[in-house]
Amino acid sequence: MATTLYCPYCYDRFAERKIEFRCAGRVSVTGKVCKPKVDRNARDVMGDGQLRFPAFEADGRKLNATCPHCDLVTFIRLCPNCHSALPNYFGKVDSRMIALIGAKESGKTIFITVLLHEMMHRISRQFGVAVLGADDDTRLRYEKDYESSLYEQGSLPDVTRSASAGRLRQPLVFSFAIDRRRLGRTRVDRSVLSFFDTAGEDLTHSDSVELNTRYLASADGIILLLDPLQMRGARPLVGDDTELPVRADAGDRPEHVLGRVVGLLERMSGASRRGKIKKPIAVAFSKMDTLLGTLPEDSPILAEPPGDACFDEADSLAVHRHVEQLLHKWQGGGLSETLGVHFEKYRLFGLSALGNNPVGGAGDDGPRRVSHHGIQPIRVADPFLWLMSEFGAIPKKRG
Repeated sequence: MATTLYCPYCYDRFAERKIEFRCAGRVSVTGKVCKPKVDRNARDVMGDGQLRFPAFEADGRKLNATCPHCDLVTFIRLCPNCHSALPNYFGKVDSRMIALIGAKESGKTIFITVLLHEMMHRISRQFGVAVLGADDDTRLRYEKDYESSLYEQGSLPDVTRSASAGRLRQPLVFSFAIDRRRLGRTRVDRSVLSFFDTAGEDLTHSDSVELNTRYLASADGIILLLDPLQMRGARPLVGDDTELPVRADAGDRPEHVLGRVVGLLERMSGASRRGKIKKPIAVAFSKMDTLLGTLPEDSPILAEPPGDACFDEADSLAVHRHVEQLLHKWQGGGLSETLGVHFEKYRLFGLSALGNNPVGGAGDDGPRRVSHHGIQPIRVADPFLWLMSEFGAIPKKRG
């Protein structure tokens, strides 16, 4: 296990022994009890001004420590930077940071909502995994602000607000446990997954991009979500009943978003002029439901993903090669060349989180909503499963 860790909440880098602890706030055997107060680290880094029991330093390599103020043993371990409570066994199990980035209005919030829903339902059954929120905030916020809003109320989310003043929004942190006993082994493997929904503006200007430097630096893999309807060759192909998004400014076009990501990653990695970026990147084109009529009947994007308890490499490569062909049709062939030049591992995907074009919006009263057909995702989990197979967290079937 690596000695350098990244906080799944603020993405700060630290050694395991630097992990701090928080008093549990109960009366100790000596009769002492600590009083809660505002935690300056939590307030300044995460904007959390709630009253908390005191934090203190101890040997973070251990799972518990004794509060020096009241002599109470506590198991609450904290990030030394933001003082967020770390998931159980953090530092003892793998932590997989997956950065979800993309241009404005590429559908990131809808994508992450549907992806997590699929992870907790279909994928959990297929792969024998348990996906749970790692903290109360994640569990409550995902259910209320993400899943219930989209799946029960049919409401599409508002545009994600940009990070400001160097303060990161609270990410969604999940535990991912796979039962290896289904594969004839004798253990359960656990990972910690952190998803941070960046605003499109955070990748438009260099000053706001820097606010997310720690996020990208800590990521084990990247999902870059791009809108094909912002590509010159794709816009004329959609049907008359599809509401096209406003044409993006130059900074929000797919090729420019990818260029800024490449530049930032190269600066962070300190790669040599001849080296490539080692972080795997999944480049996913969203809203493919608007272009289904332009795909051939044998398109692998239209095929049902294999249902085996492993990632099917041959199926994924078929989708990758088909998207490469589509990029040339959409006048975006340079994207594939850029990825090949700068990344050691990359994969192209085509997906739709909703599966159907939303209703309402321009010329209609009220906000845009989920289609009356409901949510019927198309290959929404493919980028995540590819990354997890690259990490070795799920088995891979090679074609």
